[in-house]
Amino acid sequence: MAAKLDLIDRKILAELQADGRMTNVELASRVGISAPPCLRRVRALEEAGLIRGYHADINARDLGFEVQVFAMVRLNSQAEADLAAFEARCRAWPLVRECHMLNGEIDFILKCVAPDLSSFQSFLTEHLLKAETVANVKTSLVIRCAKDAPGLPFEVLESRQPRPAQGG
Repeated sequence: MAAKLDLIDRKILAELQADGRMTNVELASRVGISAPPCLRRVRALEEAGLIRGYHADINARDLGFEVQVFAMVRLNSQAEADLAAFEARCRAWPLVRECHMLNGEIDFILKCVAPDLSSFQSFLTEHLLKAETVANVKTSLVIRCAKDAPGLPFEVLESRQPRPAQGG
């Protein structure tokens, strides 16, 4: 589908990832088209699965989630059934906010949040370390975040687009 996106579609995606609450009229104005075709394009992007949802950017610390931890998990087995079972467990654990399977020494990296260190430690010892096929877990506590940029850098795609030939 990415190859079928034109400049207007990419502008729509860039604008919505920056502010998913703007009205269709505002979005249409920002991308340079009228409201009805803009709405049709947004619906097509949603139906194609390129827009998966709209979310609020919530301040975790101000709401009592003081601890953020990255957990690097190595499994005893990389059989597909074991990988899928571990992923299913991760989806069921509320403290795990992201789960990524990696290539290399570590099988998964988990981004976890918790109200405090003791809550995370309880999760670690009572759930993560006891999960079937988990060989070991290494954790790193986040001290501060230097960058947290959700979405995609559409400007990188723009720089890769072929330029029209200049008339002479």
